[in-house]
Amino acid sequence: MKNKFKIDSDISKAETLPSFFYKNLEIFEDLKSKIFLKSWQYIGDDDLIKDKNSVFPLTILENYLNEPIVLTKDDDNKIHCLTNVCTHRGNILVFKPGKSKKLVCMYHGRKFNNRGEFEFMPEFDQTKNFPRPCDHLHRFPLLRWGKLIFAGLNPSFDFQSVIDTMNKRVGFLPIEQFMPDKSLSKDFTVNAHWALYCDNYLEGFHIPFVHKDLNEVLDYNSYKTVIYDYCNLQIGYSENDTDVFSFPKNHPDYGKNVAAYYYWVFPNMMFNFYPWGLSLNIVKPISDSLTKVSFRSFVYDESKLNRGAGNQLQKVEEEDEFVVENVHNGLRSAFYKAGRFSSTREQGVHHFHKLISEFMNQ
Repeated sequence: MKNKFKIDSDISKAETLPSFFYKNLEIFEDLKSKIFLKSWQYIGDDDLIKDKNSVFPLTILENYLNEPIVLTKDDDNKIHCLTNVCTHRGNILVFKPGKSKKLVCMYHGRKFNNRGEFEFMPEFDQTKNFPRPCDHLHRFPLLRWGKLIFAGLNPSFDFQSVIDTMNKRVGFLPIEQFMPDKSLSKDFTVNAHWALYCDNYLEGFHIPFVHKDLNEVLDYNSYKTVIYDYCNLQIGYSENDTDVFSFPKNHPDYGKNVAAYYYWVFPNMMFNFYPWGLSLNIVKPISDSLTKVSFRSFVYDESKLNRGAGNQLQKVEEEDEFVVENVHNGLRSAFYKAGRFSSTREQGVHHFHKLISEFMNQ
């Protein structure tokens, strides 16, 4: 890739990513190896694989990375995240969810246990230096947080430290009791570049202009952004003490009226915590002009649904889609090159652009 990106670490001097970042197909392809293959991704909740010897095939970022994986649970109830590709000739191993102690390739009969370890291959008695370590199934790093399961592809940062960061503020919530709610979980298609969707999420600057109802719930003047290494946090405060979190006395925000915590994790995960639970948003690139956004909701207090900042999420989403798609179209102009940041309102976007530039320049 010939293009190098420079985002000044001083937000008051920095320019945004150039418009060609969002338009160049070569850059869009380079994002796969330089960013997404080095990331952690949400792959589902533990209801996918409840029983011993269960198997569940998945594709990470379908229509973009298209990385085939399979979740397995062994006799000790330990979950493994394995490549779903046979190490012989690259055939897909598991085609549908089910139960099996062994993973047997239907092409030539190579056999693995459900921990991914090679066990048997017919007609290989005369093959020298076999099996090798690479003849086992590749095992991806896996982390669980409550019922949520995350896989690292070739991760460049420690996701547990990200969870620890989030837990400093949301750890008082009973994460283990958060239950998936399919009625609140939806997929949206946005006719825009995936990074523009993230840009929009990462600032509350637009709330008074775009989200009139949400603006009535949040105290815009108190809205706050906190930057960490590979994640950042936006805190939505309320002007009153209704529909806010009830904090223990040792909480860093004890005594404050917090209506929502909006955590973003590089590059494409959004953890929106409300008094009722969590709305997890996964931003999935499809093309340079098309993005799928998956909303997955986890509820622990139904009595607090449809209230406060966590109300009317679909309406907020539709309002966001309208402006994001407009920006996408605007960036196609031959006369727009780059913008500047508000030092007080766009710290999260600046952080995102810095990380993109650092990863893309490696």
